[in-house]
Amino acid sequence: MNSVTPSTTGSSSGSASRAASAPDRDLQAPAWVIVARREILAKLMEKSFIFSTVITVAIIGAFMGISSYLDAKATTYTLVTTSAAAHDTAARLGPKISAVDDKVRVTTREVADEAAATALVRDEDDTVWFHEGPNGWTVTARDEVPSALVASAEAAIRTDTLERNAAAAGTTVSQLTQGSALGVDILNGDAERQGFAKAVAFVLAFLFYMASLGFGMMLAGSVVEEKASRIVEIITTRIPVRQLLAGKVLGNVVLALGQMGLYLGIGLIGLTFTPDKSYLSSVSQGIGWFLAFFLVGFLLLACLWAVAGSLASRSEDLQQTAMPLSMMLMLVWFSLFLAKGTVATVLSFVPLFSAVLMPMRILQGGVPVWQPLVALALSILAAGAVVLVAERLYRRALLQTQGRLSIRQAWAAAE
Repeated sequence: MNSVTPSTTGSSSGSASRAASAPDRDLQAPAWVIVARREILAKLMEKSFIFSTVITVAIIGAFMGISSYLDAKATTYTLVTTSAAAHDTAARLGPKISAVDDKVRVTTREVADEAAATALVRDEDDTVWFHEGPNGWTVTARDEVPSALVASAEAAIRTDTLERNAAAAGTTVSQLTQGSALGVDILNGDAERQGFAKAVAFVLAFLFYMASLGFGMMLAGSVVEEKASRIVEIITTRIPVRQLLAGKVLGNVVLALGQMGLYLGIGLIGLTFTPDKSYLSSVSQGIGWFLAFFLVGFLLLACLWAVAGSLASRSEDLQQTAMPLSMMLMLVWFSLFLAKGTVATVLSFVPLFSAVLMPMRILQGGVPVWQPLVALALSILAAGAVVLVAERLYRRALLQTQGRLSIRQAWAAAE
């Protein structure tokens, strides 16, 4: 017993010492670090935040999976014929139809007469009656003729007819069609990836809008809640107001950037399973620039959201104080659709607008590297200026509880 007691006492003493050292380490950390850590941990423990993140991840994963499945899926159609000549033609056209559209497969089936063909079309899905009409060939379907089959069959029949007529005339299709090709070229970027670039730009702009609005409202709401409950008066007796602001802003920046990186990472992984995986390198470059612009842009916006919260004294006031920010985000969102040509190029250098428009231009291609660098530098300068202004407004409005303040009143208020 004598040999055990000192050991137990020493272990308890060591545990107590370690437990006591944890708060000591927190006290030694800068106040803004403690506030930022509190913001992050509080949000990560919220069931609603975790649930919404998991649901969004599941939606992204499901969307990428369904898109990959649909892109790879081929539909097989059965061409029912009632004559040997039609059957031979359908068999000859099968490979040509698939060559036009690799998502369309064709099998053939010969039956005795029109009644048997009609019965099969009525009873079986993806079955059409292929027969000769007055001006060529006709396909008869039960409800509607599949558009993919019609488009590919028309092209295949046209090619087959040209080949047979050219052979009868002692020439070739290539000689008959020489000089009839129409090329398509686009000055700004690669023509083949324009549509894909627009789709990715739409997704990035949507994520920027939703993250800025969602995290911004949560940040402003937490400021109003602390202000209305008067707990902020206790907090500010222990730490400077500017460090409280810095901690809140940086905590939400880390959360928003982490969530954004998670969503985009899943999207990039899903892209590798789709036919568009050849664009992965160009998309990765555009997304990298988007994250840089998002970091700076959200830092700017987070400061303004915190100011919007400090100007309000009640939750009901927040709708009014946050209205300018909501309108600004709407303008940024609509610029993706409304800004064209020179206007889009100019706006891609304007802070906040650059977070949406510059990545879109990079995705489309043809943007020299100095342009995103200049746009990012302008965003950093704008964010620095906003931080200075927001810090003064936040510091002077936070402890004002007489009602909703205007920006002018907050700027002139005593500290």
